[in-house]
Amino acid sequence: MEVSTLLELYEKGERNFSGIDLSGSNLTKVILTGVNLAGANLRGVNLSHALLNKSDLSGALLNWANLKFVKLGEAKLVDADLTKALLNGAFLVKSKLPGAKLSGANLQGANLRSVNMWGANLCGANLQEINLRGANLSGTNLNWVNFEAARLIGAMLYGSSFTGSNFRKAFLNGIDLSGVDLATINLSGAKLIGTNLEGANLIAADLSTAILRKANLSGADLTGANLADACLEKANLNWARLNQADLTNTDFTDAVLTGTDIEGTRWQCSIASEKKTDLYFSLPKTALHFEAELRVVGNE
Repeated sequence: MEVSTLLELYEKGERNFSGIDLSGSNLTKVILTGVNLAGANLRGVNLSHALLNKSDLSGALLNWANLKFVKLGEAKLVDADLTKALLNGAFLVKSKLPGAKLSGANLQGANLRSVNMWGANLCGANLQEINLRGANLSGTNLNWVNFEAARLIGAMLYGSSFTGSNFRKAFLNGIDLSGVDLATINLSGAKLIGTNLEGANLIAADLSTAILRKANLSGADLTGANLADACLEKANLNWARLNQADLTNTDFTDAVLTGTDIEGTRWQCSIASEKKTDLYFSLPKTALHFEAELRVVGNE
């Protein structure tokens, strides 16, 4: 269908364009609110700055499409194919994308607050500075995703995979990452205040300069992790494993470390508290086989 024909029909009140072929078309800045484009062929289309709020694009083919700054609020993109699509700065608040294919897509700076992306594939996608507050990302393929400076506060990530992903400077406050495999993941400078990491696999993870205040790391495996200059104030590290971890200048103010295994750990920790009596480590004798200097700095 020609773009001119589409727009003419839309002006006359037509909203059902399911299955149409608009591949390669230029639809920059078009207004197509509430239209049905389910199953449409939109490969390589230019929909930058277009207005498509509350539209249905379920099953649509949007491979390599230009969707920069598109408005797709409350839209349906169930099982849509957005492989390698450009969605920089796009607005998809409260949209539904279960099963969508977004591998290799660029969503830098996009707003996907409260979206449902259950079971979607975002392998290798660029999600730098994205807003995913309150999003449902359960069962999602997030391998090799760039989450640098992304906002995921309140997001659900149950059953998702993160192999090779980058969470540098990401906002992950208060979310549930219990039992999640985050081995070798870059979390440097990330905000993890009150985050639940109980039983998480953080082997060789980079948590340098991360903020883990009041985080739950009980039973977590941090073997070989980099926690240099990290803040673990009031964190729960009961029965966690910190073998061979780098704790240079790590802040453990009022942290609880009952049963924590620190064999072979490198220590040079600065621990500050208003009351010197508040500084404590509850560690069993079997855990005290570390090879380093422990430097405690408390306020007099």
